[in-house]
Amino acid sequence: MSSEQSTPPVWEAKNLRRAIDAAGVALWSWNVDSDRLTMDQRAYDLWGVLRSEEGVTFEDLSSHIHPADRDRVRAAFAATRGVLGAYEIDFRIMVGDEVRWISARGQGDDVGMVDRIMFGIFIDVTGRKQAEEGHELLAGEMSHRVKNLLAIAAGLTAMTSRSAATTADMARDLTHRLTALGRAHDLVRPLPGQEGTAALLGDLFAVLLAPYDDMGAFSGRIRVSVPRMGVGEAAATTLALVTHELATNSLKYGALSVASGTLDISCTADSSEAVVVWTERGGPPVVAPTGPGGFGSKLVNRSMSAQLGGSIACDWSEEGVVITLRMNKDALAT
Repeated sequence: MSSEQSTPPVWEAKNLRRAIDAAGVALWSWNVDSDRLTMDQRAYDLWGVLRSEEGVTFEDLSSHIHPADRDRVRAAFAATRGVLGAYEIDFRIMVGDEVRWISARGQGDDVGMVDRIMFGIFIDVTGRKQAEEGHELLAGEMSHRVKNLLAIAAGLTAMTSRSAATTADMARDLTHRLTALGRAHDLVRPLPGQEGTAALLGDLFAVLLAPYDDMGAFSGRIRVSVPRMGVGEAAATTLALVTHELATNSLKYGALSVASGTLDISCTADSSEAVVVWTERGGPPVVAPTGPGGFGSKLVNRSMSAQLGGSIACDWSEEGVVITLRMNKDALAT
């Protein structure tokens, strides 16, 4: 008799159970008449509910489904018996304050049903969903930046044409501005593995705003008055992104969009907080935006709170917008 034939079935079942556990698969069965589910221990742990000898009903589990997904999941489970072949649905559940993503998979259209019972699995797909959300956020951010760069290039071209006497002068000045823009854009990308101070705050603003000044950095309509303060690598990247966004908006709609506009940047600091005030004057009439704001606004708000431990506030006065950036001083140094 071969070793394969002599292998005890119980031993094989234990190995299959080990394979299921290694794959992180949770098992369930569903009685379509009583609406009661029987689950293994991994499924109970995944849902964060206590094990019951009598099993749980779908309504019991529904209370743990994220409110935004609950109706969708209920409708999907109710429709599974009419689905031909395999089905899969991903949804969020709440385990205390933790949000988990679950993928429920099985066979519809009564395939494999035994004694009015359907069978399937749950898999924790939280890591995959978080990675997908991160990729979507990155794609949205990159798309936003590309659109901004195109708008900036058009704005810088118009700005340069106002002050250039000849086409040669315009070509030279525009090249200088676009080169400066490239240097500023380098500061917006992360620099992993770097330590120590990235730059002084005043130098950082000088590099970032040089492309937008008709007369050269700080000698013309862009004026900066900040105390001597070091900015760390991570904070420099975040502050560059925020400054880049504000300058882009000013070039499209604010003081930097016209020859008469000016921009003043001042800063005060104490032991715990640094406050930068961005003041625009001489631009077109200011109109406060309505609605929830676009991707750029959300990006700036998220960056200020999450990376710099601070906030951003806007005063849409008739003379020009005044933007106040509050930053945690410790976060600014990292």
